[in-house]
Amino acid sequence: MSLLPVLRYPTVTELTSSARALAAQQPGLCALRQVGLSRAGRPLHLLSVGHARRAVLVVAGAHANEPTGGPTLLALAERVLHERELRTGTSWHFLLCADPDGASLHVTPAPRSLLEYHLGFFRPAGPEQPEWSPAVLPPDRLPPETRALTRVIDELRPYLQVTLHGTDLGGSWVQLTRDIPGLAEPFAKSAAQLHIPVETGASDAAGWPASGPGVHVMPDPGADVAYPSMPDDARHSTWYHAHRYGGLTAVVEVPMWASDLVDDPAPHPAPAAAIRRLAVRLQRDAREVEQVLAEALPRLEGDEGPLLRAAKWALELVPGLASDWTHVPPADTTMAYVGSVDAFARRLPLRAAAMLRRVLQESDDHAAPRLEQLVETWSDAFAVRFGARWVPLEHQVEHQSRTVVAAALHAREGAA
Repeated sequence: MSLLPVLRYPTVTELTSSARALAAQQPGLCALRQVGLSRAGRPLHLLSVGHARRAVLVVAGAHANEPTGGPTLLALAERVLHERELRTGTSWHFLLCADPDGASLHVTPAPRSLLEYHLGFFRPAGPEQPEWSPAVLPPDRLPPETRALTRVIDELRPYLQVTLHGTDLGGSWVQLTRDIPGLAEPFAKSAAQLHIPVETGASDAAGWPASGPGVHVMPDPGADVAYPSMPDDARHSTWYHAHRYGGLTAVVEVPMWASDLVDDPAPHPAPAAAIRRLAVRLQRDAREVEQVLAEALPRLEGDEGPLLRAAKWALELVPGLASDWTHVPPADTTMAYVGSVDAFARRLPLRAAAMLRRVLQESDDHAAPRLEQLVETWSDAFAVRFGARWVPLEHQVEHQSRTVVAAALHAREGAA
């Protein structure tokens, strides 16, 4: 697959236009249809390539702040169209954006720095995230985006669902709901060729078994979790919905900015003490944002918008997470894992500050400049501490695309 220059992240409207053009080029092979509506009435579209009963489902846009999935999805659709062997006996289906409402609020056309990325930041509260809502809400309260996604899974019964995710700063890794033997080698080879570090100790997969560096397999339901306080459990997400049909899900993460700190398998000299210090910093930084929020809340009476809900939700996670890091033994003792936890500890208060800044700026509140200063200071410190280097967007797309294709081929062999 050639490396085509990708200059910026497309909007959902642009994704839909490109998908419609692909479908028009090959009307006998492709189809674009609406499969649901968001809470705000925005359409959810599914692009299908091929007619075989055996199916792969690729989902983009589940997290608004992870925009690489959109261009990756288009690149994959074009590749499947041009490489007959990929669709021999297999149909491919692409959900263009699982959360179009969230995508409308996160502003990342072509960020040049972590600061610019955070000035337009939005990530919904957990109950409003399409893939995660089943982990925190009862079935009768699931958002329409979640119900649309599960309907698509029920219809297609995919042997593989791939959901395209990303991280702001760090490395690439894969999360699997069941192992795909043989995936680790092409994943590692692609990352090395494109100079993308492999996040071998991803905090998102803390304590999970690995089938290879950066390829993490989710533990069985009922197994202990590394962070008991976290309200959402991946094993109750839509990722597991494919299991009822014998399928599995692969979550492919790729960074916007790379850091070698998350790709160091050497043992940390004192991991427990280091993580306790990170817990102290997390609480301190969160308090700075909470103080601004408490002081501004009386002036925000009546504002119950998604930005404010998301900022509050991020802050609500801090006490439990800090307690986990203080009292639960580390799930991993490598330099990579401590580096990943360090990044996690920076993200929560930074994201809360970024979203609250947008709320206050929109209401012309006098506290907005204080938060802007925090966002600038923390973004710069994050980039410096981790030696952030931009991953060209075409490399993000290429690595994610290669990993999806490798997962589909290896999972198909296992399902045969």
